[in-house]
Amino acid sequence: MGPLPRTLELFYDVLSPYSWLAFEVLCRYKNIWNVSLQLRPTLIAGIMKDSGNQPPALLPRKALYVNDVRLLGQYLQVPIHLPKDFFFVIFEKGSLTAMRFLTIVKLEHPELLEKVSRELWMRVWSRAAEKAGMSTGRARELLERVSTPQVKNQLKETTDAACKYGAFGLPVTVAHLDDETYMLFGSDRMELLAHLLGEKWMGPVPPAATARL
Repeated sequence: MGPLPRTLELFYDVLSPYSWLAFEVLCRYKNIWNVSLQLRPTLIAGIMKDSGNQPPALLPRKALYVNDVRLLGQYLQVPIHLPKDFFFVIFEKGSLTAMRFLTIVKLEHPELLEKVSRELWMRVWSRAAEKAGMSTGRARELLERVSTPQVKNQLKETTDAACKYGAFGLPVTVAHLDDETYMLFGSDRMELLAHLLGEKWMGPVPPAATARL
């Protein structure tokens, strides 16, 4: 009997394209490395408020640099295309309803969380749920419950947990290794994560994942 899987927690928000990059790479490696990947839908606005940080789009130089997400998407083979109404999506629409929706999906249908999360990055919410294998009626039922105390409290607890680890943005990957806990920020720490795990880094798209693409 081999060693038990090490737990990795991925705190993410679908408003963050960098979260999507980390999400896809970790999903590709979850069955290659000896890990148990725990997906943790989180509210990035809550983390920004708690840490005193600001979204990159609010800082002129950082806002220009966000364009690197396109290059990262090409390198990591994730089909990222920034929306034309990027600033409206970030500052007006936000992600509160989306992350509450993912929270209730995690509570009610955890087996669909990965698929629904992925589709939410790519499509509107109701189509995302249907594309991921959830009926339109069930998706509508869950959407009607996103403002219930249970869902609100669960999303807040997850966001608070990320803050306690020291999060100041997303994505955040928390690796639990023996008696040590490591918080890694960003989508570009996968080689370091592999080093900490004692696992082999085989690039952003490992051979086993290529067969599934």
